[in-house]
Amino acid sequence: MQNAQDGSLGDFVLDFDKQHTKDVVLRRKCDSGEEVAISAIIGTPHYENDLVFTRDVLMKVCMKKPASSSILQFDCEVYEETSKGSDFDIKNAYYLRSPTCLSSSIYRGPLFSELDIKLQDALKEYLIAKGIGVSLTNFLLSYLHKREQEQYVNWLRKGEVFFANNELHNQVSDTNST
Repeated sequence: MQNAQDGSLGDFVLDFDKQHTKDVVLRRKCDSGEEVAISAIIGTPHYENDLVFTRDVLMKVCMKKPASSSILQFDCEVYEETSKGSDFDIKNAYYLRSPTCLSSSIYRGPLFSELDIKLQDALKEYLIAKGIGVSLTNFLLSYLHKREQEQYVNWLRKGEVFFANNELHNQVSDTNST
């Protein structure tokens, strides 16, 4: 599961991965004491001229300093890039005073795309320094796509059993009525 092609978790641990949910949660505690939590889910399909492309991964990264209740949250999109496997873009960055302070009325700052390009680059480098690099994004793309395929096959099997049981029930009903 963690070869060069599929990427690796690095110092992250898979904290939450339930069979019947769409997202996974990864966690890591840095040497500095900072905690990093990542929630990732497969995004919607991309269509172009009736072709479906590989789905991107939507990733929320939350950073928490030791002895602080505030959180720095990054909303990111992970995508396949043929030359090196994968990459990610930061779509939004928020400073939250506490995890319970998530009201939509709170000012969350300017749009990330409106920030100075040097600041955008510095924030991405910060995430890379915390372990969110190519190997991890490769892992997320590979793992979540494989996981979705497994869930789909499982769903098909359940449907097959349901219809087989329904067909058997109908056959028994037909023989009992004759």
